[in-house]
Amino acid sequence: MADAKYDVLGIGNAIFDVLVQTDEAFLGRHGMAKGSMSLIDEARATAIYRDMGPATEMSGGSAANTIVGIGNLGARAAYVGKVKDDQIGRLYTHDIRAAGVTFDTKPAADGPATGCSYILVTPDGERTMNTYLGAAQDLTPDDIDPAQIAAAGIIYLEGYLWDPKNAKDAFVKAATIAHGAGRQVALTLSDAFCVDRYRDEFLDLMRKGTVDLVFANEAELHSLYQTADFDTALKQYQNDTRLGVVTRSEKGCVVVSKDGVTAVPAFPIDRLVDTTGAGDLFAAGFLFGLVRNAGYDAAGRLGALAAAEVIQHIGARPQVSLKELAQQNGLPV
Repeated sequence: MADAKYDVLGIGNAIFDVLVQTDEAFLGRHGMAKGSMSLIDEARATAIYRDMGPATEMSGGSAANTIVGIGNLGARAAYVGKVKDDQIGRLYTHDIRAAGVTFDTKPAADGPATGCSYILVTPDGERTMNTYLGAAQDLTPDDIDPAQIAAAGIIYLEGYLWDPKNAKDAFVKAATIAHGAGRQVALTLSDAFCVDRYRDEFLDLMRKGTVDLVFANEAELHSLYQTADFDTALKQYQNDTRLGVVTRSEKGCVVVSKDGVTAVPAFPIDRLVDTTGAGDLFAAGFLFGLVRNAGYDAAGRLGALAAAEVIQHIGARPQVSLKELAQQNGLPV
């Protein structure tokens, strides 16, 4: 993608993460479904925050985590997402730019506060998210700069954008511009509950070719095709998308295309601490592999390596150089 200014540009809900290690009793007290992502209002956000223990706070959002990972691997990365011009919004902007990512979206001057996600991590490493979208839901088609989109080799979109109506329109506008410029469009399905809400629309995006590459985990794949049988779902997935990836936790991943199926093992870890960002960082490694024309197997291994790094500590951003880690493991960078 030598003619592209950016290797990958991500568009997503700009969300500030507040992570805390807790127990299942806390989830029960607050009526949370373990492993889910729920959209909450400001009052519920305040109630959860008040009851939480000491927290780790950092800029987040699914696509933003992926884009930071891509930058960490050494690719040219850009991000589009809406924050408010408030204290957390300024922190968010500083964080993502400090990671070497171009972030030029104009912050909102008024309206709701910068979005926050309250992420509860249980001792088994499972994360349960409660997200107040705030300013993130005010991302509109006007925030999509056609020249910037056309200058990116791959546009990466998160399924969570399908919740706010304006963001959905921004998503479609970006995909149309990207294809007009001969670029690729990738989508992560984000969350099984998100797939439940928008199953038909996501399938439509895949079947019409609005998206070229789709990332899903097993739960999202089963939700998409409403079947408990993995092979049945995988076969339909292969028919519906040009290129599809399914992450399977410790079982690694499966890449499907019209050419066939490639299975890639997971990367070994010492200890599972927090699964927050596992799928986001997998996508970062895989997209980086595609940008480097490394082939599906190597792209899958880069994804597995990036995911393995992030699940061994709290938070969804890498704590070491993924580029150096890849080099140490003989992977193409």
